[in-house]
Amino acid sequence: MLTKTYSSAVYGIEATSVAVEVNITAGTRYYIVGLPDNAVKESLQRIESAIVSCGLRMPRQKIVVNLAPADIRKEGSAYDLAIATAILASSNQINVDKLTDYLILGELSLDGKIQAIKGVLPIAIQALKDNFKGIILPNTNAREAAIVSNLQIFGVDNLTEVVDFFNDKHDLMPTAINIEEEFLKKIDHAETDFGDVRGQENIKRALEIAASGGHNVILIGPPGAGKTMLAKRLATILPPLTIEESLETTKIHSVAGQLSAKESLMTTRPFRSPHHTISDVALVGGGATPQPGEISLSHNGVLFLDELPEFKRTVLEVMRQPLESRNITISRAKFSVDYPASFMLIAAMNPCPCGYYNHPEKECICGSNAVQRYLSKISGPLLDRIDLHVEVTPVAFKELVSNETSEKSIVVRQRVIAARKIQSERFKQYSEIHSNAQMSSTQVRERCQIDLQGTQLLKVAMEKLGLSARAYDRILKVARTIADMEQETNIQNHHLAEAIQYRSLDRENWAG
Repeated sequence: MLTKTYSSAVYGIEATSVAVEVNITAGTRYYIVGLPDNAVKESLQRIESAIVSCGLRMPRQKIVVNLAPADIRKEGSAYDLAIATAILASSNQINVDKLTDYLILGELSLDGKIQAIKGVLPIAIQALKDNFKGIILPNTNAREAAIVSNLQIFGVDNLTEVVDFFNDKHDLMPTAINIEEEFLKKIDHAETDFGDVRGQENIKRALEIAASGGHNVILIGPPGAGKTMLAKRLATILPPLTIEESLETTKIHSVAGQLSAKESLMTTRPFRSPHHTISDVALVGGGATPQPGEISLSHNGVLFLDELPEFKRTVLEVMRQPLESRNITISRAKFSVDYPASFMLIAAMNPCPCGYYNHPEKECICGSNAVQRYLSKISGPLLDRIDLHVEVTPVAFKELVSNETSEKSIVVRQRVIAARKIQSERFKQYSEIHSNAQMSSTQVRERCQIDLQGTQLLKVAMEKLGLSARAYDRILKVARTIADMEQETNIQNHHLAEAIQYRSLDRENWAG
């Protein structure tokens, strides 16, 4: 008897529905076709053990399983439950009346229990587009899928529940959540705060500008100056995610399998801080079965690279294209996948191997060649793509022991939100642009016009500092953000002057 069920395959952050066809005829062999990987080919052993453990009968006949469309590679163990259900239906142990109304997903344990899978949110979104009535999936993933409205989500713990549901012996309770309530009740309360930082007002100002315009930042200074502490507190002044951003971010973390059972929606901006031993693939994504890397997991959030020169040069250079295009394409021989990668890059580094080059009190023990070699680990083209270069100096003792209270993150955040609101209004006709940092060169010319005096100021700065055309655009973007923070319609000369001072490290002798 021929039976059909439906499952799904995930490529990048998009899903494709997969038909699972099972035919049982005379014979004794088991065949699975449709471009399956090893995990799918091994499913028979899990399925047979699960069926028997649940007191059901495994047919001792020829079983042919076809996963269609046959030209798409099927990977992972999420097809177990759909295949098992189709086998039971073909052997007349399950009623087929409502079998094709639902997507069926889940990995089977040998005792019939159903294990969690990855990529449930994009699967649920595609299921709604394909007009399925609902999804049957592991209980662990139910809340994640329930974000998609107008779709019945049935979480199950074992194979027996699925059989009883299709045979009308047991009603499953659909999982339902209110996405807006879920979004609002989970707004984060950060443990860290800008108010904890003593002094460093100029650094706080630079980070507020970065947060207001979505700009990349590099902090350079001696050990113990507070670079890491300041970078980690940047997340506390970023504007909250919109529902659209939250859904997009959740999709990426769903595909990567990084959502917990209690988590249905990501409501805080990601803050990723990989170790400097990270590989190229782990940073940008990829592998035999492509998975999102750290730059995609940082989408709509912050990627913090501490001790920047300690990262392998090849690792840093692969970031150049995503920093411009804000997405990453991973190509393989037969297919390619796209992952979004619109993140704020925050980098921190020492000025030399010993860390005390240009220190006001301590003497640097590095030779001039050692300093130059250390700085040249950061290439000119990469540095070009970082909008704000900030020199961090040690905090004076009197500021450390001062009882004066610093501005809390919530106060700074309100100013950042006000600046972002101006930008949202400015770019409302562009769905892919949300902040000044995301402007194209054409939009920079339109939105960042300066007068003759400003043009002369910028010309002198470019000639003195040896800046590139890309750096010219970056300066105008930062100046536009500073103007927005002051709610000025036009870029003034003092906005330009402040933006120029944040390019102090971008000199020709830095090019590696």
